Amino acid sequence: MTQDSEFDVIVIGGGPGGASAAQYLIAEGLEVALVEDRLIGGECHYWACNPTKTLLRPIEVLALAKAVPGVREAVGPGQLDVAAVFAKRDAIVDHLNDDGTTAALQQSGLTVFHARGRLAGQREVTVTHPDGREETVRARQAVVLATGTRPAIPDVPGLAEARPWTNRELASMTHVPPRTLIIGGGVVAVEFATILVGLGSKVTLLARGSTLMRNSETVASEMVTESLRRNGVDLRFQARLSSVNRPVAGGTVIATVGDESIEVDEIVVAAGRVVNTDALGLETVGLRGGDFVLVDDHLQAVGVDGSWLYAMGDTTGRALLSHLSQYHAVVVADIIAARARGRQLGADELIARDPHNLPQVVYTDPQVVEVGRTESQARADGFTVTTSEARYPEAVPDLAIFRDGFDAWAKLVIDADTDTLLGATFVGPEFAELAQAATLAVVAKVPIETLRHVVAPHPSINQIWNPLLARRRDDSGDPT
Repeated sequence: MTQDSEFDVIVIGGGPGGASAAQYLIAEGLEVALVEDRLIGGECHYWACNPTKTLLRPIEVLALAKAVPGVREAVGPGQLDVAAVFAKRDAIVDHLNDDGTTAALQQSGLTVFHARGRLAGQREVTVTHPDGREETVRARQAVVLATGTRPAIPDVPGLAEARPWTNRELASMTHVPPRTLIIGGGVVAVEFATILVGLGSKVTLLARGSTLMRNSETVASEMVTESLRRNGVDLRFQARLSSVNRPVAGGTVIATVGDESIEVDEIVVAAGRVVNTDALGLETVGLRGGDFVLVDDHLQAVGVDGSWLYAMGDTTGRALLSHLSQYHAVVVADIIAARARGRQLGADELIARDPHNLPQVVYTDPQVVEVGRTESQARADGFTVTTSEARYPEAVPDLAIFRDGFDAWAKLVIDADTDTLLGATFVGPEFAELAQAATLAVVAKVPIETLRHVVAPHPSINQIWNPLLARRRDDSGDPT
């Protein structure tokens, strides 16, 4: 590569969003460089979403088998073949090798720098290669920041020195710790607890607050809490880790919580994320390193003149979800391509419409599907709210077909002024696939009166919508 190369667009960060954006921009006929110093494909593919869901799937399937008469008797008290589970996980993450992905990107016309990138001024990026060699590359049109986040390690005496697991070590583990301590009470923590206890670890979870998943609907939190306890997780609320000691590398960990010492084989941290902008050169363009990059709805960095600097996905702080990064990839590619052709975009043209519209699935037992706003969030945002709730199988008895012990709950949050859906939460077995219909209803602002005419097939999990959308009737039988 020659010194001082030029490209139409330079993308810094090769995770699911950055790599996708680069591919879309190549398809638009632009000359694009992708700069990534780790594996192309990013955290989601190698150390987060894909491997953890691969670990969770056999746990879910075994639990389902044991809950279905006829299958339960065939399975008996069978346990998972952990080696086979790990082998499937290794295949899904390409054995932590990105040679094939990199080659495919290069064949599409993309220039890939397996190196570290940082801003060096307007439309300039310094690329530092593994051997220490540096070169400057320039962007004619745009630079896109897609550097993602990394795990936060709480400032607890001895914790960092104890070499705790984060999502990376858990997702790539080659053995199941007999005893595990998890630090955190959010979505990641409860998924980790589900994985570890499902694979046979004795799990203790420390949550600083009084509930799990504090941003979720209360019933969803309660159902996950009850399930974790039922499966043997030792939950400790309002618990603060005061110190950690691991005298021998790889040996037993002693965690001090209040006046109690807890001895485990591994400690797992699931206590938030830190954005990867501290060494990104943001100061060279007037922004502060270490912060999320604030963007407008064109995903353009606020505070930087010239319509050339964009950020997407986790880097923006709008939501730390890989599917948001992949959505932003399409949006930012459309915007940059349009502007590269000289098109002036209106304020509402080609904008990202993700705020308050996003789906999320928490892969616990039961699964939790969350779309848009919760009731408390909607009220805090000033909406006049009505809600509709149902418990299952009571509300739809035929759902008992799917398994013994079917237990589920759902809630719709409705804008009373427009009769449209602001949010939805579904909690139940195998409920992940319910997310798309609810997301469509929220994004498209489909009136509830219209949704009542969307007929759910019988028998199917989709029938959970029926009691939620049914008209309420007064004592005379008149609909309300």
